[in-house]
Amino acid sequence: MRRTTTRLGRGLGALIATATAAVGLAATPAAASPAPAAPAAAGQTVQPGQTCTAADLGKRHPVIKTTEVTPTITQFKGWYVTQGSTGTQTISTNVQETISVSVGVNGTVQGSFAVEALGTVGASLGLNVQVNYTSTSSTNKSITWDFYQPGYYGLYEGTKKVTGTYGSLNCNRTQQGDGSWALKWTEGPDTGSYTTFTTLEEGAVRCEDKVPANSIMAKAQGLLDCGSPAATAKHPAGPVPSAKADQAKHDADNAATAAKATQNMKATQAAKPAPRAALNCQPAVYRIHVPGKPLNWSAPALANDGVRLRESNWTSAHLDNWRLCNVTERNGVIEASLWNWGNGGCATIPANIANQEQAYLTTAACGEDDLQRFYIYRDVPGSTKIGLQNKYTGSMLGHDRYADGELIRQYSSGRQDGTGTYTLTAV
Repeated sequence: MRRTTTRLGRGLGALIATATAAVGLAATPAAASPAPAAPAAAGQTVQPGQTCTAADLGKRHPVIKTTEVTPTITQFKGWYVTQGSTGTQTISTNVQETISVSVGVNGTVQGSFAVEALGTVGASLGLNVQVNYTSTSSTNKSITWDFYQPGYYGLYEGTKKVTGTYGSLNCNRTQQGDGSWALKWTEGPDTGSYTTFTTLEEGAVRCEDKVPANSIMAKAQGLLDCGSPAATAKHPAGPVPSAKADQAKHDADNAATAAKATQNMKATQAAKPAPRAALNCQPAVYRIHVPGKPLNWSAPALANDGVRLRESNWTSAHLDNWRLCNVTERNGVIEASLWNWGNGGCATIPANIANQEQAYLTTAACGEDDLQRFYIYRDVPGSTKIGLQNKYTGSMLGHDRYADGELIRQYSSGRQDGTGTYTLTAV
């Protein structure tokens, strides 16, 4: 009566002790014992509690917190087959729901962090999920099917929609039970959500067919108005309206509209940060250096420029001097705004390019804006090495090459060659 075809998609199966004391970032007392490492997650290359090095301070890896797999119908059409209309037919189905792959605030899949996160999801579930940006068809499409028996059918294309939340594993100092310190991969404050889907499947199903529970075929069968006059009475060959399918599409459209409105609202809020009356800045002044080398972060003198690597000299005009403001600390991770002494602005990722891999860092008027907030991951006490992460985008900061004038940029997973590790040097 039925055959199943598959359409394959692409996818994957101290701060130094003297400096920290000056800014109130000194080490906190030791816990009674170090937190045990979380159980190893399938498909996850880096595990919480594993050791890391100072070169990892500017890197991050995903940790999958929740997953949900939901059979979803993306195209559907109710169709009545009479005794005289069996055989091969090509039927135009209607869009039921459109699924787009996304990770975090990007709305797409950019950078290695997103790919690693989705690959981890697929491996942990044993599913072949999409790991690059793609979406199911947003236009009606035709399905060709061989009908061997008359009856009321649901023609469908469907997939398994995979959603959930992730966290970020970052390298940070951890105090051991004996009071000593070590660098370990720990779960940082950055979190987000993801959406992806498995290989698309086409098929046809009748009301009387016995199908596996919680399957794509069962989901399609649920859209048929089984028991309605249209399904049970004699009916001419051709399309049959389905109130259940119409309601499901209406609900999906409303959910998509609400999600888009929320994303637009967040983008508008990010583009127009609320002005901040005053910053509570720590007194210490720092330069953010490339370890062991002369170049350091220098804020732009012009509004349309970015933070670049420069060598400090008499012309620097304090553009290479930074203060930590509105500092908080949670679970050993510093959160702060970076205020520049030279131009009076706060370090930020521009809102109009914040969703892009390698968006550059610049400064802007200080405001209540997560794009201007940064997590700071620290080496063990006695070392000035740090890694920096933008709170809003979750991306780590680094540079592509060591060169005078090179822009500081965001990288979703950080710079894997260690060039995202800097030193916070007190002036």
